[in-house]
Amino acid sequence: MPTVLVTGASRGLGLELTRQYAEAPEGWRILACVRAPSSATALQALADSAAGRISIHALDVEDHSSIERLGSELAGESIDVLINSAGTMGRRSFAEEGKQFGRFGDSDYEDWAQVFRLNVMGPMKMAETFVEHVARSDQKKLITLSSILGSIEKNTIGGLYAYRASKSAVNAIMRSMAIDLARSHGIIATALHPGWVRTDMGGPNADIDAVESAAGMRRVIAGLDASKAGRYWVYDGSELPW
Repeated sequence: MPTVLVTGASRGLGLELTRQYAEAPEGWRILACVRAPSSATALQALADSAAGRISIHALDVEDHSSIERLGSELAGESIDVLINSAGTMGRRSFAEEGKQFGRFGDSDYEDWAQVFRLNVMGPMKMAETFVEHVARSDQKKLITLSSILGSIEKNTIGGLYAYRASKSAVNAIMRSMAIDLARSHGIIATALHPGWVRTDMGGPNADIDAVESAAGMRRVIAGLDASKAGRYWVYDGSELPW
């Protein structure tokens, strides 16, 4: 039975990925990681209906000691696919503010620090903590959900400074991981853009829903091999420029 670990599993794409893996015919076991399990009611309901395939684990990706504790709790586990789904655009809301969100001259640098701690340092710490868990699995895949907004070439409208910078930074991290972890552990690491999705973060005017995005991402992940590591994939199987 293959195992997938999903961060940010209480809502949005993390919750939908958890649901789809639980329903997949391959018989996945899901390690669903959330900051506050007691308040993750939708996830708990999903776990209750999943015949033991979903286990819920406390994890605050901003807190490195929390990541280390979970790594110790899961010592000896094999994780075929680790998905860094947890992420943030910061305290304010792109869904509500649109292009005014993250504009030049309106930077909240404490907010920048929180965005980078979750979006950049979080995936790095997860990888360093769980590298052996992934390495001992059959599939050996390490995925971080990025965004088209991290593409420098695709940036034609400006703005969104902190979020763009965090996603460009994590893209660079995933590229280096793809090189280093392939050599040291045979791990396939890559960044994956889920599309503009109708979630709390993406807002109601986004292009696709979470069901379509998660299904597409699962297909991309299933098709990953060493030749596709360290690239910048879209949920529909296309590739983005850096």
